[in-house]
Amino acid sequence: MAVVKEFTLPDLGEGLTEAEIVRWLVEVGEVVAIDQPVVEVETAKAVVEVPCPYGGVVTARFGAEGDTLDVGRPLVTVAVGSHSDAAGNPVGSDDPDAPGGGADEGSGNVLVGYGTGTAVARRRGRVRAVDGSVKAAVSATEVPVAGAPVADGPVAVISPLVRRLAREHGLDLRALAGTGPDGLILRADVERAVAAPAAPAAAPAPAPVPAGEERVPLRGVRGMVADKLARSRREIPDATCWVDADATELLAARAAMNASGGERISVLALFARIVTAGLARYPELNATVDAERREIVRLPAVHLGFAAQTERGLVVPVVRDAHTRSTSGLSAEIGRLTEAARTGALTPRDLTGGTVTLNNYGVFGVDGSTPILNHPEAAMLGVGRIAPKPWVHQGELAVRHVVQLSFTFDHRVCDGGTAGGFLRFVADCVENPAVLLAAV
Repeated sequence: MAVVKEFTLPDLGEGLTEAEIVRWLVEVGEVVAIDQPVVEVETAKAVVEVPCPYGGVVTARFGAEGDTLDVGRPLVTVAVGSHSDAAGNPVGSDDPDAPGGGADEGSGNVLVGYGTGTAVARRRGRVRAVDGSVKAAVSATEVPVAGAPVADGPVAVISPLVRRLAREHGLDLRALAGTGPDGLILRADVERAVAAPAAPAAAPAPAPVPAGEERVPLRGVRGMVADKLARSRREIPDATCWVDADATELLAARAAMNASGGERISVLALFARIVTAGLARYPELNATVDAERREIVRLPAVHLGFAAQTERGLVVPVVRDAHTRSTSGLSAEIGRLTEAARTGALTPRDLTGGTVTLNNYGVFGVDGSTPILNHPEAAMLGVGRIAPKPWVHQGELAVRHVVQLSFTFDHRVCDGGTAGGFLRFVADCVENPAVLLAAV
């Protein structure tokens, strides 16, 4: 006998409370295996596939492509029982060695940020064959309520949650018109019916949108950025200091390194190496503030985030354990993460856990900025464009490659002396890369 299991949207990463449905990977009536991805969703951090821990027949999908669901809300219901796939193999049987076997308990492997992944999670078969027990699970369930007008015929209800919600509010499901596939009654249909009587009889119509005005929903990456930056400004008393630096010698050092035939080094990687050296000298900047306990939390490892602009918006991939990497190692990892950001292949792990951020806004052709801290971090180094400018070099006016550096910091973590000392160290390394040798 088939048992209907409800699979809800799991926690997909730290701080994430909702996700937008990008694409359904299964249809109602389709047989799925344990750990098979059933939907592709976009969170505020990445696009991920969500695997279902149950094997059986999909009896309902909750939400359409473009809808946003909260964590813990139903994604799909699966009828788990004895049935066969198109090849005649048992799926969801009591035999744990059979394909989909042991599905009554599910895989238990829906991990935060990743899903269950292995070879099973890559299956994409569109199997339709089901037996009578599963068809029965998708069939009608009547919930009569005395005195209520009802429709003739069966009621298309699958989810126990929908039936329970209807009972709690005294609704007759036979009086509802389902908006799901083949008239299936969804939770949203019941919730609308519950809310309808409470709606005011003459609710004011929404104000018309002025001609030519465009409204863009704050969701996905853009919504996450808006929420995080607003929180940063509300909670963190930040301050910023600046300095101009002559980057001519830094560019010459990079050219010499790349001419050696080894791993090509990016300018961003050089700044990343300078930042890790600076944090070794000023470790109090690699920190966060626990406001509830009124404590500064100094962190042992440097997980360096760097801002990257993509078609989906601004993302901040994280180079984990940056303090342990060489310049070439930093360059390789930054390159990998940058490419993943461009293709939308970043995982939640790639986008979480940063302790300090490096922001190269010079790629936009601007000299300076006062960036907002990436909450809950306490420090961010900003790098402007490197451009030829008049500069006094060795007592004479010369054309040099000059960069403006800005450093934004949480004033609760340190005073201006520490922040200024860190920024001055960074500028000294930019003007004379040999300073890095002494910092090792």
